[in-house]
Amino acid sequence: MFLDLKVGALAEPISGRRWAEADVVQEVARRTARFQCQGLAAGDRVFLLFGNRLEFFAELLAIWRLGACAVPVDARLTAFEVSTLIAAASPRLAVVDEATDAAVIAVLSAAGVAAVDTRETGSQEATVGLSRLDDDALILFTSGSTGAPKGVIHTHRSLRARWLSLRDHLGVAAFARSLCLLPTHFGHGLICNSLFPWLAGQDLYITPPFRADILMRLGALVDEHGITFMSSVPSLWRLALKMSRPPQGRTLQRIHCGSAPLSAAVWEDIRAWTGTRQVCNAYGITETGSWVAGLSNADTPAEDGLIGGGWGAVIRILSTSDTSVPLDGSLECAVGDAGFVWLNTPALMKGYFQRDDLTRQAVVDGWFLTGDIGFLDDRGRLVLRGRERDEINRGGMKIYPGDVDAVVERFPGVTDVCTFALDDEMYGQAVGIAVVLNARDDATIRALYRWMTEHLAAHKMPGRWWLVDEIPRTSRDKINRDQVKAACVNEPGLELIRILGASGNTAGNP
Repeated sequence: MFLDLKVGALAEPISGRRWAEADVVQEVARRTARFQCQGLAAGDRVFLLFGNRLEFFAELLAIWRLGACAVPVDARLTAFEVSTLIAAASPRLAVVDEATDAAVIAVLSAAGVAAVDTRETGSQEATVGLSRLDDDALILFTSGSTGAPKGVIHTHRSLRARWLSLRDHLGVAAFARSLCLLPTHFGHGLICNSLFPWLAGQDLYITPPFRADILMRLGALVDEHGITFMSSVPSLWRLALKMSRPPQGRTLQRIHCGSAPLSAAVWEDIRAWTGTRQVCNAYGITETGSWVAGLSNADTPAEDGLIGGGWGAVIRILSTSDTSVPLDGSLECAVGDAGFVWLNTPALMKGYFQRDDLTRQAVVDGWFLTGDIGFLDDRGRLVLRGRERDEINRGGMKIYPGDVDAVVERFPGVTDVCTFALDDEMYGQAVGIAVVLNARDDATIRALYRWMTEHLAAHKMPGRWWLVDEIPRTSRDKINRDQVKAACVNEPGLELIRILGASGNTAGNP
């Protein structure tokens, strides 16, 4: 599991806690022994219901030591959403911390899943046990917490392929002291921002994700700890550039921005703020182990949508998104012509957990259909032009409209619903929703809002609502979310603040 024969130190800049390499080894050994006592075996799945703290990484390595599979779960999910994932993944154990909601603990107990407090390790240590390359290492759920879950399976082989390719293209020197501001339950924050440098023996600094107070003092934090690398998303940079003074120590050597392409203007603003020109879009997809393309040497003029070359991947732009037939070289688009982005990489996922149907829709002869639209320029660099998928990218957090729809549809009196993306100056995108209700009175709307807050994580809550007579559909009975959005945005929406009263929170903050 290691790129080198040691891990780096772990630190929490906000709390001041730090584990040196020897501390990490001891903490992993204690958790390995604890898991052994609880009967954890190779092939078992373990939910990690917390993240972004030292213990998360010790638990992860202990799970891997015993050949089991870790399933990081967004700590903000409701008990309802966690229960959906439990039913899909059948975990053997779940690791929690002091902040885990009691309702989530109750759901685990009802499902027969033992909850283990990460602070309770005992003094016994065990270092035996080794994972194998083709063991399942991670399952990362990218959608379906309220419906049919879609979990990406990565083996140790696919993860190692990603890390080794990054090492070949980027080296590790610039990652000596890496800062992770992103959640550790999805690929960008976990696989690349955190595990790539840490398992290569570099030091990792972890903060709680998406905290405005941390962004306000980001420059000082970089200086205090001599941070050399950090990765983030465009919306966080928009906040940091406005709220934080630039670092003075000029220790930053490399900056990645993922989840959504940087505009050329913001790209140059980040270069000016950080004091380095080594800033690039890191193109990452969970199914390919996150960072799969970018600029190895980022000292190049900024361009809207510019990504770069593949990092351990072959990139092809094809005129088709049909995954039901073998791909043909005649389908390749000419230089500069936009088409569908396909990837071939040894870091490709094993597949979607117990969803061979979805895997077949995404992978053909080892080629992965990304769902993105782009082109290759005359230097062979990928340039993105848009996204085919309906997902909403709110500050780097992916929100899947179907998840929201599935909750709203369960509310009595809802006859139809469509969730869609809205443009948002600060976060890139926000969540809008169109609903068809049998009764349109304020009491019904308040009841629906309460229902949604009980069943959806806060960042998924729509901030703008429209009541409509019907949701238009295609001849195949599919929703065209762009069409629904176009019909709504020029019409007045619900006055949620008035309807909900002063205590109503309609922001859906991440």
